Amino acid sequence: MQITDLTTELDIPPLLRLAFRPLFLLGGAFSCIAMLLWGLALFAGLPLSPVGNILFWHSHEMIFGFGCAIVAGFLLTAMQNWTGLRAPHGKPLLWLVLCWLCARLLLLFGAALPIWLVALLDLLFLPLAAVLMAKPILAVAQWRNLFFVPVLMLLTICNAVSWVGLALNDYMLQQHGLYSAVLLLTLVMSIMGGRVLPMFTANGTQTKKVEPLLWLDRLALGFLWLVFIQQFLKLENFLPHPLIGALYGIAAVLLAVRCARWKIWITLRVPLLWSLHLAYWFIPLGLALFALHYSGITLFGHAVLKSTALHALTAGAMGSMILAMMARVSLGHTGRPLQVSVLMVPAFVLVVGAGISRSLLLWLMPDMSQALLILAIGCWVLAYALFCCCYAKMLCSTRADGRPG
Repeated sequence: MQITDLTTELDIPPLLRLAFRPLFLLGGAFSCIAMLLWGLALFAGLPLSPVGNILFWHSHEMIFGFGCAIVAGFLLTAMQNWTGLRAPHGKPLLWLVLCWLCARLLLLFGAALPIWLVALLDLLFLPLAAVLMAKPILAVAQWRNLFFVPVLMLLTICNAVSWVGLALNDYMLQQHGLYSAVLLLTLVMSIMGGRVLPMFTANGTQTKKVEPLLWLDRLALGFLWLVFIQQFLKLENFLPHPLIGALYGIAAVLLAVRCARWKIWITLRVPLLWSLHLAYWFIPLGLALFALHYSGITLFGHAVLKSTALHALTAGAMGSMILAMMARVSLGHTGRPLQVSVLMVPAFVLVVGAGISRSLLLWLMPDMSQALLILAIGCWVLAYALFCCCYAKMLCSTRADGRPG
């Protein structure tokens, strides 16, 4: 759809023509740097003194620094297709990116600054993205996609809760904000996965599209909403843990059935497809691990820690799905064929390996925790470094087909 002319577009640097360009590139590079610094601080004694403490910085930045940047980049790009109106570009996009980048720098180097100042700048990013997204959606009265605007504001509230926890030196409150954000992002991944995976699979394998079962989708996403609400409202303080475990378990089963219908086995020759399918399978895995944790069930002689389940959703689902979606969106929106570089295949394998190492393997082999953490960090850094190597030039260049965008 031609919604701007090429003459006007030539005045804008390619990196600022659509939100996916700067936010995917900077977000991917930031995740490499942040994960490498985390590993060096843990195992090599790197004297890192970010705002708060090293644990808060790692958790916060991988969720709100990295994850939310990619989500914003994806949504602010997709809205152009949804609405037919020009997505944020040029100076408005530059200001959004600078807001995100300054927050990352202050969190890493601004320990001497007032905490409220760093928090305020960090909390600005998602509301700014929400405003930029809401304007064109409201202009065309596209209410279905307006849903993502309150989601971005809910993520802002979760972020604010984590900052209040840090200011009050309340570790549990920090964790509450972070865990709530992860489950909300899991809900977003589940919704978007249901929208695009059947279509991508059909197009990429030249097979008939699997039509959704409306009752299954509503039930699966409904239980996932309940999972988020119980976390956000801290209902585990009032409800029996086995009941909460059952809630997670039902959500896991429903999402697994939903995903199984999309037939991962027909995608094995298409890296852009099996990478997305494997990423989605981490969601029911993570929810099942949460179910085991709350139910107090021990398997293979080991109880499931809450952090193990959380990392199945972060290092596993988020890490894998973000990499796969960035690879696909970047190709499609720069006018290139949907065929990844040979280097991206090991990148997809490495990021899946990072998720498995940090969740399943660490749970089953706790005596090897240090080696497995180093393995997970190394796999992640290599995977996202490969993405940056393969896509940096592409994201900074004009479209291959000469069209605006």
